[in-house]
Amino acid sequence: MRRDFIRFLALGIGLASAVATAPLLAQTYPTRSVRIVVPFAAGGPADVYARFMAQRLQDALGQSFVVDNRPGAGSVIGTDTVAKSAPDGYTLRLMSNAHTVNESLIPNKPFQLMRDFVAIAPLNYSDLVLVAHPALPASTLQALIQDAKARPGKLNYASSGPGTPYHMAGELFKSMAGVYLVHIPYRGSSGARTDVIGGQVDVMFDAVTTMSEQVKAGKVKALATTGRQRSEVLPDVPTLNEAGVPGYEATIWLGLMAPRGTPRAVVDQLNGAVSRIVGQPEIRQLWGRQGAVPLVMTPEAFDKYARDDIAKWAGVIKSANIRVD
Repeated sequence: MRRDFIRFLALGIGLASAVATAPLLAQTYPTRSVRIVVPFAAGGPADVYARFMAQRLQDALGQSFVVDNRPGAGSVIGTDTVAKSAPDGYTLRLMSNAHTVNESLIPNKPFQLMRDFVAIAPLNYSDLVLVAHPALPASTLQALIQDAKARPGKLNYASSGPGTPYHMAGELFKSMAGVYLVHIPYRGSSGARTDVIGGQVDVMFDAVTTMSEQVKAGKVKALATTGRQRSEVLPDVPTLNEAGVPGYEATIWLGLMAPRGTPRAVVDQLNGAVSRIVGQPEIRQLWGRQGAVPLVMTPEAFDKYARDDIAKWAGVIKSANIRVD
């Protein structure tokens, strides 16, 4: 009886210890610096928001979060770096919908997005704005569509490169509006933006966060924005859905992923921290003034969001027969 009681007591202590230790495993993360790989060049929206989140995650979790820019090959180089990293929560990746486009556009990558990564949390989305040089006769979306149909192949649009959100927004517009515009790809947004402002290119889809000031200064005219609702930054500009392309939507969104196999406790802890940060009213107001809207989702919801986006752009890439050399 005494021995049985001692065994029972030891078992109870062991179970209690295990139960008490389980949450502590998550609470001890992170114990050292965490790296956020941004597979895009420094200075762009992805880099800016990554650094914003890194500082706030550092404040929330008590360890440094360091941004590591690894651009190249349409985001493939930096993304592959993370795919090959240890799944321990200490190497994360900032992603955008450029990654969901690449799943169909670059099928022979050394990784697959939803096979080799686990979704953590989204950050935000930003609308795009379709802008034209002031000298272009069309001053409304309908006028642009009519002109493009009357002169197929005579109008062109700039983008920051094949497969970028700006390029895909243009291809989606062409498909849904039934028009043909010639794509003029650049090596980055700045060159494309400069040539639209200078009149060398007719139109461009660009981020509201960067082009709205040019619109307000009269350097370009805004024909429509790309979200479901009007942009808070350009409230007088109709959406494409309103202005003549029903059902159109194309945004830039950002989120965090980690290598597949990252412990669920770490994923949940990071998701909770990110969600609390982006859910703060002052963050919503700050980002709203920049044209960005916070997104809050569970890891499962974000996983579905990414998969749905992959399917959407796969259809556009197939119908437009888009290829990347």
